[in-house]
Amino acid sequence: MSLRNIAIIAHVDHGKTTLVDQMLKQSGTFRDNEAVDERAMDSNDLERERGITILAKCTSVEWPQGDDMVRINIIDTPGHADFGGEVERVLGLVDGCLLLVDVAEGVMPQTKFVLGKALKLGLKPIVVLNKADREGVNPDTALDATFDLFASLGADDDQLDFPVLYASGRDGWAVENLGDARTDLKPLFERIVAHTPEPPCVDKKDEAPTMLVSILDSDPYLGRLLTGRVESGRITPTMAIKALDRDGKEIERGRIAKILAFRGLKRVPVEEAVAGDIISIAGLAEATVSHTIGDPNLQAAIPAPPIDPPTLSILVGINNSPMAGREGDKVQSRVIRDRLMRWAEIDVAVTVEDAESAESFVVSGRGELQLGVMMETLRREGFELSLSRPQVIIREIDGERQEPFEDVTIDVDEEFSGVVIETLTARKADLKEMAGTGQAKTRLLFSAPSRSLIGYHGQFLTDTRGTGVMNRMFSHYGPYRGPIAGRRNGVLVSNTDGTSTTYALVALEDRGQLFIEPGETVYQGMIIGENSREDDLDVNPVREKKLTNVRASGKDETVRLTPKRRMSLEDAMAYIGDDELVEVTPKAIRLRKVELNPSFRKKRDKIGV
Repeated sequence: MSLRNIAIIAHVDHGKTTLVDQMLKQSGTFRDNEAVDERAMDSNDLERERGITILAKCTSVEWPQGDDMVRINIIDTPGHADFGGEVERVLGLVDGCLLLVDVAEGVMPQTKFVLGKALKLGLKPIVVLNKADREGVNPDTALDATFDLFASLGADDDQLDFPVLYASGRDGWAVENLGDARTDLKPLFERIVAHTPEPPCVDKKDEAPTMLVSILDSDPYLGRLLTGRVESGRITPTMAIKALDRDGKEIERGRIAKILAFRGLKRVPVEEAVAGDIISIAGLAEATVSHTIGDPNLQAAIPAPPIDPPTLSILVGINNSPMAGREGDKVQSRVIRDRLMRWAEIDVAVTVEDAESAESFVVSGRGELQLGVMMETLRREGFELSLSRPQVIIREIDGERQEPFEDVTIDVDEEFSGVVIETLTARKADLKEMAGTGQAKTRLLFSAPSRSLIGYHGQFLTDTRGTGVMNRMFSHYGPYRGPIAGRRNGVLVSNTDGTSTTYALVALEDRGQLFIEPGETVYQGMIIGENSREDDLDVNPVREKKLTNVRASGKDETVRLTPKRRMSLEDAMAYIGDDELVEVTPKAIRLRKVELNPSFRKKRDKIGV
């Protein structure tokens, strides 16, 4: 049986997972009695809720080629640049890739990111123009934009001569020409087999066994699972092995407890894996991502691909609010630190460092989405945390202070383009390109400091009446742009503890937009809403109506409050100011001041602390 290893790369929501699910079904990987849901590859709860791929995952299908069968190992990669660490690791496992491009949206910033990584590794992509059955779209326009993207990323002549397929992942068909019969994905499978080379390491089956770990996972029965491609030799259960770090230093020795291969959506035990196979092994307790596994006589480590450094950091600490310990069972700093360190071990794009305080830690990553997903996962595991406002990581390069910049692509209705340009230029962003995309839509391309985009998304949705779409991707480090205006409005802060009442909140609605509803527990220093003015305002949300023996002409039960503003964890992290925190518990996300006592806050403001 011959072998093909291929990755599927795409923008966040270009139908990648749906196409993989259809490939699994049509290849005959699943028997008639096995049911496959629509998002079988997205096994993580957050992936299903958000409709994105967060963790790279492996699967495999078999396809006939003449009298032989070809096993195609497929790696589903994340589509968002914030999870680029996953992309950078797993692309080293494959020898080809499918680039999915939405014919309606064309190439997007995230497409540029993942394609650039693939081209640098010398992969020769197959371009799949997905959703080609949509009405009113021009596939030729998307194809021209894709070719221009290849050229701008420095693709060589072989990479520029990419094959093209038109497909519909939802309906499960692919064709080489739009006029061909749209029946199944057979043209796609045939193109993968013909265009993707066999792993070059298949000729090293008789050498000493080695494997580079690319993914770290766990199993409730087997413990740590190290996933990677066998680079040489043959690996069998009970074999004695050792692990080396990137510098060639020995980490540990042990024996392989079990070898698991990917068959469909399952990991299946196998008795042998040879060079070129993508497998998971169990039996080691210390080895992790980027480490080399091999024969006990192994002296040199396999070079691991470099990982782009983090650009954003937050301060993660214990929850020290008056409600600490009421809603979660993991509240100690030691427990929080251990969990953060385990996360950083799995995700090489995340770093965790001890802060000045023994009860807080500096967590750095690629972007707000990555950090938000990380903290949301911990929240669901029962942790209580306090999070600071994200801060960009400033660097000294050649004696000059530099900060990260991002390429921002915005699609808005023409009537809103003016306010978007005005707001972003005020935040030190540069407008690079402006073009109409049809149907009264405008596409704006900016180069903006990452600082200017923290907290901007909410204002962007307000300015565009919720119709705008914004995509961001890290571009480069550039000269520091100086102070950037932040949030325009102050906040409403509770000045007492208790339970919020309808009577009090009705009176506060004129002051601004509320973040709470009647019956919620509040405490002194908790942020309960956004002030309509620029300054902060201390208010009483628990005030009750005084009872008298005089009948009132009005009826309290007819009072109707405006629905509260709901924030996701990422929204809350981006919204807060430097003197504020996000309180995260398994049951709630609250905003609060760092200093809860209003008298102390005013004193600090006076002396400028």
